[in-house]
Amino acid sequence: MLGVVALPLIGISPPLPRIRDARFVLHTHPFPPSLLLRFHSPILPRLGRALPKRASLLLLPKASVGRADYVAEPATNVNFPKEMNVLGCSAPLVLLGTGYREKVFAIIGVKVYAAAFYVGSSVTENLHSWNGKSAADILEASSVFTFLYQAPLEKSLNIVLVRDVDGKTFWNALDDLITPRIKSPTAIDNSSLSTFRNTFQGRDLKQGTSIILTWLEPTKMLISISSDGVPSNVDAEITSANVNLALYDGFFGNSPVSPTLKASAAHGLQMVLR
Repeated sequence: MLGVVALPLIGISPPLPRIRDARFVLHTHPFPPSLLLRFHSPILPRLGRALPKRASLLLLPKASVGRADYVAEPATNVNFPKEMNVLGCSAPLVLLGTGYREKVFAIIGVKVYAAAFYVGSSVTENLHSWNGKSAADILEASSVFTFLYQAPLEKSLNIVLVRDVDGKTFWNALDDLITPRIKSPTAIDNSSLSTFRNTFQGRDLKQGTSIILTWLEPTKMLISISSDGVPSNVDAEITSANVNLALYDGFFGNSPVSPTLKASAAHGLQMVLR
C-alpha cells in the first residue's frame, strides 16, 4: 500500500491563467495540430478560433488547457508535452491522455502523482473498427485497450510525482498492481520482478521526479527515472511478457489504478478516430 508522510498539499507548478473567452474547451486532446490534421477533417479549429458545432466538447477545468505545446493534468497542474522523444522509441510519441493517482488516508484523498500516456502516431492504423465511436464506448470496451497493448505500437507512461515518496514505497505500490495479476510466476517473471524492485529500492523519489515506463514490445519494457526533467538514461529493462502486461493492465484494465488516466485516454482515442 502506497504510504506518504503527512505533508501539506503543495502543487508543483503555479496556477495557470484562466481562459476568459470560452465556456468550453476541447477535451485535453494532447495531439499536436500537425498530427490531428492527418486524421481529422478541415473543420478542426485553429487555436483561437471558435469551436465548430460538430466538435465533441467537454466542460473541463480551465487549467487543463496548459501552454501551446503542453497539456496540464487538471487535478495536479502538472504540464506534459503534447509530443515527446522517449528513450528507445523510433520516433516521437504523442500524448493520448492524462490523469492522477490518489490514495485515501483517514478519509482524505492525497494525490501522489500525475501520469500521461503516450503512443506512436500510427495508433489510428490499428483501430479502424473504432472509427466514430464515442469516448464512453471506448472506455467501456476493455478490448480497445487490450488491442492497443497487443498492437505493434510503441507506448509509454510518464509518471511525475507531486510529493516525496521513498523508492521502496513506490515499488510496493507497483508490486500491488503486478503480482496479483500473475497467477503462476515463471523464473523469468521472478527475475524481472527482482530487477523492477532493485531499480527503486534505496531511491529517494522527490516531488517532481519523472518515472517513464516504455513498452517497446511484449518482452521489452524500459524504465527511466530522473529527478530533473526528462530522463536521459535507461535505468532498467524488463523482459517478462507477464510482468509487462500486468503493469499495463493495472493502468488500463477493468480496475485501473488511475480511472482519470484511462478516461482521458479514451477521449484522446475518440478525437483521432473520428
